[in-house]
Amino acid sequence: MTGESVMEHVRRLRLERAAQRLKSSDRPVTELAFEAGYESLEAFTRAFRARFGEPPSSFRGNRAGVGAAPVALACQERPIEVRIEVIAPMRVAFLRHVGPYNEVGSAWMKLMSWAGMRGLFGPHTRAIGVLHDDPDITAPERLRYDAAVTIVSDLKSKGDIGMMDLTGGEYAITRHRGSYDQISSTYARLCGEWLPESGKELASAPALEIYLNNPQMAKPEDLLTDACLPLVP
Repeated sequence: MTGESVMEHVRRLRLERAAQRLKSSDRPVTELAFEAGYESLEAFTRAFRARFGEPPSSFRGNRAGVGAAPVALACQERPIEVRIEVIAPMRVAFLRHVGPYNEVGSAWMKLMSWAGMRGLFGPHTRAIGVLHDDPDITAPERLRYDAAVTIVSDLKSKGDIGMMDLTGGEYAITRHRGSYDQISSTYARLCGEWLPESGKELASAPALEIYLNNPQMAKPEDLLTDACLPLVP
């Protein structure tokens, strides 16, 4: 269904996780190689070069601080506001979208229709986007995104709609104000401006987008989204 065998899929995700680590941390390449399941640095370097077209050291050097300086210069008078919070575990119903992140609308329409027909919406329901991949690393057609809503009843997965537990944990959270198609600029500031100076390291978990108002009722410029990056405790 995906065009990849199970082993190819696992291998690609491990290499992409290592690439994300190279971008966001100063951990030794050898340590990342072992974490990715390779027994030697040489084997990891060969696989990494075949996947990304350059060895790990060059990949890290070419992406150090990418996007940070222009954003920081443009925003010197208004530094990004980031809070660190522990997000509690949540049970959600979700629908998986595979493809560019700007094409998730149909997944949301289908999920909301499914949830509405079952009377699942209440005052404490939260709409959450679960972003599994970094669009700067993963090819657009392989990006994985889960449109999700919190649930309190013990529902079972059926058809395209699945159930899962978001484990929660410590997150760096900043609020994006404006249309969803501009949220990449908020991530650029969070990852390129705040993260390198924070002393924090990204955890191997999906990023979350918590949507705070309804796009069918609010103007695009009034939409509020909490962009949440998982952190190593």
